[in-house]
Amino acid sequence: MECRYECGMEAVNEPGIEAPVPAIEDGAPAIDDRRDRLLAALTLIAGVALVLGLPFALKAGAEFFLPVTISLVIAIALIPILEWLERRRLPSWLAALICVVTFLAAANVALAAIVVPAIEFFRKLPERIDRIQANLAPLLDLYTTLEKYLNRTITHLANTGPVKASPTTAVAPPGSLLELAATSAPTAIIQVFFGVLVVFFFLAGWSRTRRKTITSRQSFGGAMATARVIQDVVDDVSAYLGTITLINVVLGAIVGTALWMVGMPYPAMWGGIAALLNYVPYFGPIVAALLLAIGGLMTFNDFWIAMIPAAIMIGCHLVEANVVTPLIVGHRLTINPVLILISLSFWSWVWGTPGALLAVPLLIIIQTVIGAAGKPDIAGFLFERGTLVSERKRGRFGIRRN
Repeated sequence: MECRYECGMEAVNEPGIEAPVPAIEDGAPAIDDRRDRLLAALTLIAGVALVLGLPFALKAGAEFFLPVTISLVIAIALIPILEWLERRRLPSWLAALICVVTFLAAANVALAAIVVPAIEFFRKLPERIDRIQANLAPLLDLYTTLEKYLNRTITHLANTGPVKASPTTAVAPPGSLLELAATSAPTAIIQVFFGVLVVFFFLAGWSRTRRKTITSRQSFGGAMATARVIQDVVDDVSAYLGTITLINVVLGAIVGTALWMVGMPYPAMWGGIAALLNYVPYFGPIVAALLLAIGGLMTFNDFWIAMIPAAIMIGCHLVEANVVTPLIVGHRLTINPVLILISLSFWSWVWGTPGALLAVPLLIIIQTVIGAAGKPDIAGFLFERGTLVSERKRGRFGIRRN
């Protein structure tokens, strides 16, 4: 028997036996590589277009997207309560109704404790202007002296002849608060009612929708991956909002008690403001301290005493941010501060103050979904080939542990 080798393949030289035909052509790997790179390029282009166009669509359609987003975040946070009630054999619609009514009651109590005293307190602002000016007199004198010095310097340096006064245009004063509320109330009422309906129907159909979404997968692995993503999103958002809400409520109670001890009027209102603004990372406590500084200047006659409420807020926030929060959630929650700032800036630009309140929950949802579903490997696309890399190791809230 004689054997011969041709093109790297062994051929048997026997009667009736033919040489085997190669199953894979030499150009097949190159074709697969080009196809993968083409699909990755199309995915990357579609993703870039979506990222560039979505912010403007969200901003232009804020009247629709903002209530829907707020409602979905609230509904996701209420899912653990819904599931607890359903395990007690309550119908889904009744459990959803209890969740919605409980949330509305708590929200109304919180808003009443903040809004009603705030209207009464800041209505006195025109009457307290003299007291504020008297407290700020040393600072105003220093500012006036610096302004005069700068004006003399600029006049001396810019000796370019008489400066013509620019014409001024009279600006009509804004309408009354009652008129503004009367014109904007119908829209606000419609949005709130729409949001409540979204929360109710989302919760009422949650169990059925989740079961249908999981069972509709064609493979067992796909069903398990879908169930894992859904459960991660629910656990992460509800745990974050529940923990942060508990911390903020305790912070507001401590701030309100301290303000009551120093004689600040409406301490419950200020405690509620501190708790609400503490949902906004970094900037919220600063705004709360500024508001307390204004309130102190309206209340007390001495400048340094008027700064005590703001100092209380800053001190309590420093303890909460550097001791309490890391102690409670530090081993479970690790979020990149750069991502928090980017999310805060982005959603504030899109939706203003409500967007700032939603920045961190939306960041957690996006990171959880991307971590489970996979993210585009842009570096691999540029230098090798485009793939989807799934993050398997994730900590609590769907975020990689340090």
